Amino acid sequence: MIKKITIIGSGNVATILSKVIINKGFSINQVFSKSKINAEILIKKLATNQQIKATDNIAEIDNTSDIYIICVKDDAIATVVNQFLFKDKLIVHTSGSVDITVFNGFNQFGVFYPLQTFSKDKDADVANVPFCIEGNSKQTTQLLIDLATSFSNKVYEINSEQRKVLHLAAVFACNFTNYMYAVAAKITTKNNINFDILKPLIIETAKKIEYQLPKEAQTGPAKRKDFNTIQKHLQMLEDNDELKEIYQLISSRIERES
Repeated sequence: MIKKITIIGSGNVATILSKVIINKGFSINQVFSKSKINAEILIKKLATNQQIKATDNIAEIDNTSDIYIICVKDDAIATVVNQFLFKDKLIVHTSGSVDITVFNGFNQFGVFYPLQTFSKDKDADVANVPFCIEGNSKQTTQLLIDLATSFSNKVYEINSEQRKVLHLAAVFACNFTNYMYAVAAKITTKNNINFDILKPLIIETAKKIEYQLPKEAQTGPAKRKDFNTIQKHLQMLEDNDELKEIYQLISSRIERES
């Protein structure tokens, strides 16, 4: 049974998970960060009476926790794993793109991936956040499922290949979509229009996929094959070849698949 947890990292995922861990009655033993100040800031945000130790020295991480959760950037996971001293302790990472084989040489390991975008300065309700679980054994997998179930109503056993596909899909669904919001904000701001006017449209579009497939919810000039409007938009983008190319490419795909 998992009761005592060590958090490795102090960024967005580490902060949100730490808050959930405390709120759900678990104990955090230590927080490691390459910046001890950041580890201390995270601990202060938890507003708990628990005596949590902050460290920036991986050699100071002790072996008294039941699980060690790595919440660092994807390209830093292998470095942390290679420096971790306890090969017999349960250790997991929270990445969508890093294979479970990064833990080769350990006895008990897995992946504890929350499929959500987090901001450490904004509290998050993770009750409906999908947690994608993978363990190196049935026993480990069940331990991680039990832990995730105490946080969320949506827990899935997902292998590394499936998780990589999910991560790719998430980049399109989240990161690229948000970039489009940023493009829209630049267009409106440049023309002295308040970006807030677009927010109800953005929210309503997102809500549609709760009851429709994305393809069914598609609207707009490319869907309607309104080539006159498309040409007018392209003329408005004459001063920005990259945005014009993006507009043409996406419009072409929508038109072709409609």
